[in-house]
Amino acid sequence: MPKLTMQSWLVAAGRPEDPGSPLNVPMVPASNFDLGGKRIYSRDSGAPGWEALEEIVAGLEGGDAVAFSSGMAAVAAVFDQLGRGARVVLPDDCYHGVSELAKSGERKGLWQVSRLAVEATDAWTAAAQDADLLWLESPSNPLLTVADLRTICSAPRKEGAILVVDNTFATPLNQRPLQFGADISMHSATKFIGGHSDLLAGLLVTNRAGLYEQVRKSRTVNGATPGTLEAFLAVRGLRTLALRLEQAQETAGRLARWLDSCDSVERVRYPGLESHPTHAVAASQLDGFGTMISFDAAGGAEAADRVCLGVKLIRHATSLGSVESTMERRAAVPGQEHLPPGLLRLSVGIESFEDLRDDLEQALA
Repeated sequence: MPKLTMQSWLVAAGRPEDPGSPLNVPMVPASNFDLGGKRIYSRDSGAPGWEALEEIVAGLEGGDAVAFSSGMAAVAAVFDQLGRGARVVLPDDCYHGVSELAKSGERKGLWQVSRLAVEATDAWTAAAQDADLLWLESPSNPLLTVADLRTICSAPRKEGAILVVDNTFATPLNQRPLQFGADISMHSATKFIGGHSDLLAGLLVTNRAGLYEQVRKSRTVNGATPGTLEAFLAVRGLRTLALRLEQAQETAGRLARWLDSCDSVERVRYPGLESHPTHAVAASQLDGFGTMISFDAAGGAEAADRVCLGVKLIRHATSLGSVESTMERRAAVPGQEHLPPGLLRLSVGIESFEDLRDDLEQALA
């Protein structure tokens, strides 16, 4: 296949090549196969749907991809590489699922966990000297802080250490961490890759020799394989990722600027705003500022809850990255109580700017 733009790759990759084959890789709900061929048992040998998904994302990120049953299954496969007593460094603003997994391992004496501010670049480069796992999330969830990946990923680090970037919010279209020197780019494919709130899946992509085989073995041993239907839906979602992202991202930028002018909003966090603390890094590092906005409703938790109950078009629901806009008060989620009580995380979908603005305006009022 000739070298393609990412938009064309999303459409063309991961398809059967044999003449007379279906245009799309069909669902193959099989656990085992007749012996003598390429496949034996799907948990070990893979399945056509997973491989199509892996091919597309691997081409976008510039490495080799392994698909998992969920984003957290992918996270667990990374932690599975650590030896007892390993030092783990997480960002202070980190997806609560990752934080809980790290805390659970620490309570069992498996590793030691420390936290650093996402924007504390010097602290991250210093930690790289003796950390066994550096877990970065950029933009972070839900404060949308952008890490200086160019500097952190290129800094010398302990031999054998793993540096992971959760690239879920940026997507491979806006950021490719392996190009900066990360060992793994991780995705919750449940979000933007699937794009329709109808699947759970995760992905790890690496270009480091040997690491691909190690995380793939973890998937096999722990049985964290994606479902046939989920892989099919994720591939279907990927075909329109460029179009969805372009539409939602343009709308998110307009909404962020509008929210920033509202008296009933105390603070807006969006990397595309010049007022954002890490805007300069975002502008130099990202190909787009994304579709995620977080903002603090004036009046704290009660006011934020009223906004969530008052929206009509925007869905009051968790998760993100889908065609429909969703919003929730994150401090109401167990494990997230440390966040500003009135913080609302808004995932902008593909609805029109005018309709979303009007919905927020009446809810904020």
